[in-house]
Amino acid sequence: MSRTVFSAVLAFLLSAIAATTALAEEPHEPVTHRFCFTCHGTDGIGSEGIQAPRLAGMEPWYLKRQLELFRAGGRGTHPMDIEGMEMQPMAAILTDAEIEDVVQWASTWEYIPAQPTITGGDVDHGKQLFQACVMCHGDQAQGNQAMNAPALQGQNDWYLVTQLKNFKAGYRGANPLDTFGAPMRAMTSGLADEQAIIDVVSYINTLGR
Repeated sequence: MSRTVFSAVLAFLLSAIAATTALAEEPHEPVTHRFCFTCHGTDGIGSEGIQAPRLAGMEPWYLKRQLELFRAGGRGTHPMDIEGMEMQPMAAILTDAEIEDVVQWASTWEYIPAQPTITGGDVDHGKQLFQACVMCHGDQAQGNQAMNAPALQGQNDWYLVTQLKNFKAGYRGANPLDTFGAPMRAMTSGLADEQAIIDVVSYINTLGR
């Protein structure tokens, strides 16, 4: 190899090493975080278009449980749970350490209650229906870890409507692995139809604001 060619190769290798070192030292979001950005947004407020709920302000214990449930195939495997089926393979690749990392990272987002979007609900009727939810979710829908019930107040109302429909139809909560989701199937049986679901979610929209 001539001296000129050797010098050129050496210069290239040194520049490549320097570039690699610089990239390694630059702060960057882990790959798992970038996966979350795609659907849930860079601020964690969710996206109605793809039915990705707000994660900002979600209880760490609940988020962790749902990620583990998705990973285990206890949620997001029913063919009619379209949005859940999109989430399940994303969670399936996560290690325990990565789930802990995602949960910790999501806890850094500022909690901002989602703005109401649904219309046509009867709030007074929804309040009556919600009394069956108080024991687990609290009178202000603030959630209760002891009852394994997440907060509902401030969550995207379109997401709550979809999930209540899923529970009622058996698309969610029917899997034997989803032991905490199973009681929700029984509770949603008290919601006669879609209008009743809209009514109760309309009432939830008035709480915690």
